Amino acid sequence: MLSDIDATAMIAVRDLEEARRFYTDVLGFDVRGDETGILSFRSGTTPVSLYVSEFAGTNRANALAWSVGDAFDDVVTELRERGVTFERYDLPGLTLEGEVHVADGFKGVWFEDPDGNILHVNGR
Repeated sequence: MLSDIDATAMIAVRDLEEARRFYTDVLGFDVRGDETGILSFRSGTTPVSLYVSEFAGTNRANALAWSVGDAFDDVVTELRERGVTFERYDLPGLTLEGEVHVADGFKGVWFEDPDGNILHVNGR
């Protein structure tokens, strides 16, 4: 049923223009649609929509994640150069090496958008 239909990642934000600047200038997205109250992007083949909500940033789990494989170090370096600050968590099974959480064959970083939505990049 739904497993054969593409889904859209929906991310709540408080200020659509501030979110637009972050997602375009920092993360490099191109706006694909700009309807009243909704900005649409594409991450690879995945549609991503930002919409205004009073509940923006209240989810304390990943809102969006990217698996970048061997490009991890380059992606993290570019995000850092664009002003992204990475979170440091005490996570079972992971150790912290600087800003990067590592485990056997895994590297990961977490960061927040301007509304506090948690975004995640992982690789090897």
